[in-house]
Amino acid sequence: MSENPRRANPITHWLASLAGKTDRPAVLVKELGKRDRRRMLKHFLALDTNDRLLRFGTVLPDEQVHAYVNKIDFSRDIVFGVFSNVFQLVGVGHLAFGPAEPGRAANTSKERVAEFGVSVSSSARGQGVGTRLFQRASIHCRNSDIDTLYMQCLSTNRTMMHIAKKAGMEIKREYGEADAYLHLPPPSPGSVMREALDEQLAVIDYTLKANARAAVKWFTPRKRGK
Repeated sequence: MSENPRRANPITHWLASLAGKTDRPAVLVKELGKRDRRRMLKHFLALDTNDRLLRFGTVLPDEQVHAYVNKIDFSRDIVFGVFSNVFQLVGVGHLAFGPAEPGRAANTSKERVAEFGVSVSSSARGQGVGTRLFQRASIHCRNSDIDTLYMQCLSTNRTMMHIAKKAGMEIKREYGEADAYLHLPPPSPGSVMREALDEQLAVIDYTLKANARAAVKWFTPRKRGK
């Protein structure tokens, strides 16, 4: 079955209309939690050698992928995901927050810099999944009073470079690597409402897909052992 998150689906198009995105199929981005760790691991393990190089800057063996996923602190970092119509995780964006800048006022405790990393399954390429994950991460940073969103990738990572240029990020290249910075404006009532609506729609979409997946498993006859 196709894992295309933008495949024609009446529920998805209805959700898109609520979000004011009827001009294109919706790619809904949901915040992930501890219960999604297994699906995240499955997503990363399915990345081939080149995709792991582009995502992590090095070719991580399976055991290090396990370690990376197990060490994600959901109480500190934010992880976003995109699910296909068959409830497969086809895109993951990891937003890691850095320490507060030295000399910052004592009554402000929020971090000011965040680093973003993204990966997209081969079955979902070219559908705007990476861009939507980046957009969701940037609006979350803006609403959290983060000053700068930062991405580091190989200069040969054309997808990430395209996302960075499209977002108007400041890009610095050195020794085959690229650092991209996006300076964010302060939050506004509109940006806060936008993020809340995006998450609500994604939760509805997630629930519908999860229930559909459970129904398929329930009604699929199980093979009896000999």
